[in-house]
Amino acid sequence: MDKIQQMENTPLRKELVDARIKELRIADSGKASIREIVALVNLVEEETGEKFVRMEMGVPGLPPSQIGVEAEIEALKRGVAAIYPMVDGIKPLKEEAARFVKNFLDITISAKGCIPTVGSMQGTYAAFMATANAVQGKDTTLFIDPGFPVQKQQMMVLGQKYETFDVFNFRGQKLRDKLEEFFAKGNICSIVYSNPNNPSWICFTDQELKVIGELANKYDIIVMEDLAYFGMDFRQDLSKPGEPPFQPTVAKYTNNYILFVSSSKIFSYAGQRCGLMLIPDALYKRDYPALQERFGGTDFGSTITLRLLYALSSGTSHSAQWALAAMLKAANDGQFNFVENIKEYGEKAKIMKRLFLENGFKIIYETDLGQPIADGFYFTIAYPGMTGNQLVANLLYYGISAIALDNTGSREEGIRACVSFVKRGQFPDLEKRLKMFNKDFSENKH
Repeated sequence: MDKIQQMENTPLRKELVDARIKELRIADSGKASIREIVALVNLVEEETGEKFVRMEMGVPGLPPSQIGVEAEIEALKRGVAAIYPMVDGIKPLKEEAARFVKNFLDITISAKGCIPTVGSMQGTYAAFMATANAVQGKDTTLFIDPGFPVQKQQMMVLGQKYETFDVFNFRGQKLRDKLEEFFAKGNICSIVYSNPNNPSWICFTDQELKVIGELANKYDIIVMEDLAYFGMDFRQDLSKPGEPPFQPTVAKYTNNYILFVSSSKIFSYAGQRCGLMLIPDALYKRDYPALQERFGGTDFGSTITLRLLYALSSGTSHSAQWALAAMLKAANDGQFNFVENIKEYGEKAKIMKRLFLENGFKIIYETDLGQPIADGFYFTIAYPGMTGNQLVANLLYYGISAIALDNTGSREEGIRACVSFVKRGQFPDLEKRLKMFNKDFSENKH
């Protein structure tokens, strides 16, 4: 008998969910994108009044920083909404970003190379365009997966080439040989990863980052380090400005890098779409003849700002830049411990993992180089006898939404669970639904 037909305890009527899947023309709900799952759940919630336990989308679940809110209100009162900001950002934000990088990463980037973008998403989009056109014949980006699914969608929209591998079995020194396999072909222009990782929550060590940096130097490849979850390895305290330990970064080992820092997660300021692209002087000032020919710009940094970002959006929200500048300044001055504010994510992850484990699930990316994986913004889970796609599809009928790991480039069968949007008050519902799910499917385990 089909597994879906064996469901007896679902809190939602299967026929209703199926009708909404059909309405949205989703061919296979198990393979649906993040936004498709969002649209589906919104429809079902609206029709039934039943709230899902929503784990599909990495949206902040905490109030925005009041420091940012108040600074943005003041900026709007001063009339900045009527004025175009400079494409490469307002001076106070650039200066505080440079301070932040020194205080929390222990690296030096000049204010000129600290560029606000419409979220990190716009930053990576512009960087993908630049790096794939910088050197003739080097037109392919390498993703260290699992990773953020939408970055590959950006590749699709741009019509650019990419390759990928799941890093799960290539940690430590094994990472060097795996990267050399790709780099030796000569077609790789850039490499992309998040640290901490979305969704596995593994954190690259300094040894691994040194390997990446050394190979970037050897093969002249630009490293794109996505720091969306800056400081969220809660196993160590990364909250004190100017004091070790610092957020680990590849920038210690190469000048061929671009960093992306988001205000969405660390400051819960997602709605204003203001992030940072950080480019060191050595790369910013570098001339790439092929890049100049393609876009008509001068050096790498000026091409990014005055050609690409100008064409994409003509800058970033003026008032949001003042908000981000104020939040960075408060963090730099030691007046705003943003890490302490976001520890709630780790605490919720610990509870949610327990609920899943008690009801027949298992953690997939369970260890980080022999150490227990940190509790953070995401974790990964599987259910015996089901593929990741089947698990996504089946959980929908129990009012639980997530995305399959194959959406992230993982080779493991399971799902990504984001803790941010799940309220503590929903934990009893989550536990009840997981018990119902496990009761219906436990006989299929093998």
